Amino acid sequence: MSVLQQVLARPIAHRGLHNAGAGIIENTLPAFERAIQGGYGIECDLQMSGDGVPIVFHDETLDRLTGQSGRLSTLSAGQIDRVSIKDSAEKASPPRFAALLDLVAGKVPLVVELKHQSPGTNLAFSDAANEVAKSYAGPLVFKSFNPNILVHLHNVACRQPVGIIVEGFHAPQFRVEISAWQRFVLRHLLHYPRSRFDFISCAHDELKLPAVRLLRRMGKPVTTWTVRSPEDERKARQHADQIVFEGYLPKIG
Repeated sequence: MSVLQQVLARPIAHRGLHNAGAGIIENTLPAFERAIQGGYGIECDLQMSGDGVPIVFHDETLDRLTGQSGRLSTLSAGQIDRVSIKDSAEKASPPRFAALLDLVAGKVPLVVELKHQSPGTNLAFSDAANEVAKSYAGPLVFKSFNPNILVHLHNVACRQPVGIIVEGFHAPQFRVEISAWQRFVLRHLLHYPRSRFDFISCAHDELKLPAVRLLRRMGKPVTTWTVRSPEDERKARQHADQIVFEGYLPKIG
């Protein structure tokens, strides 16, 4: 099986198989270990420390998940190692990407989102993540909202498949951060001749976007996020090849 076929073969746990009530917090090693035990694929997010180390963490700031405030990118990797995740039963800290790869060690597929950094650091961040993953033997794919990151990964001969994340881009923050034309290009995947993505990661309520439906009919695999119930899964599977889920345990196979 190809790497993409392995990724598509089983449901993918969103930020690991987390359960806040049990002290297993998103994007921590305990959440990833639980996903491995359940036989699920793993989706995670990468941010970059102030000294250029890829860190598994969703938010730009520390506030929501830790007892600290401020941007994660202002701390060195060593400082982040000493940050505690709130409500974590094992007092977990945000793991380094390398530590996640050591834990998973090819046991289940990995879907790694490269979070958008500043325009001046996006390429260095992509290089750092690619370097860590270069010698990884297990099934791993990268994905990003930013097509320029995918272009760069192709330019540096990244050996992992790369995917584009797409949604409707209707939220208010997008109207501030991205021009109407840019939103149109992103929504309709008009950057494909440049970004040459291997798969699409689409918001579950936007699976009927014309570009997504057309490219899937042409053979481009589609995963969808974030599915939170069996009923949502049933609907999503009509238009997607695999789900990224949380809040329940989907069947495997």
